[in-house]
Amino acid sequence: MYSKIKIILGDITELEVDCIVNAANSSLLGGGGVDGSIHHAAGLELVQECRTLGGCKTGQAKITKGYKLLAKHVIHTVGPVYKDGKQNEPELLADCYRNSLELAKKEGIRTIAFPCISTGAFGYPFEEACRIALDAVTAFLNENQEIEQVILVCYRQSSYDCYTEIMAEA
Repeated sequence: MYSKIKIILGDITELEVDCIVNAANSSLLGGGGVDGSIHHAAGLELVQECRTLGGCKTGQAKITKGYKLLAKHVIHTVGPVYKDGKQNEPELLADCYRNSLELAKKEGIRTIAFPCISTGAFGYPFEEACRIALDAVTAFLNENQEIEQVILVCYRQSSYDCYTEIMAEA
């Protein structure tokens, strides 16, 4: 099922896809890292719509329009803050991918791009997060044909290298 998964090095805010995923905080009102970049690129209308959503729980996902982004939609998901890996963090991280993909499927989205969720300020160990992301995405794609392409977007070369090494192992 890796044929539907593409790994790229780049800026998720510049992709022309049906939907990009935002690694958001629970308020959905913007923050640092990819969250701040997406809010900045989308414009003020995004935060205005996010105010109407009532926040989002860890592992869950909510959708908005893309506004000034090339992407038509933004799915916001809240990844877990990593403590020690024994506080349900792996399950919650996998839920971010599964719930985002389920929402995309429900909304008729065919192409979706994910950042590396929880690996920045939330402190998730990168290699472990990559494995969880690939496992969750692959499992979803094996059961669902509606999504045509999942793009895993890496901002750093080291992130890209990690993803490609893990995929090569399979």
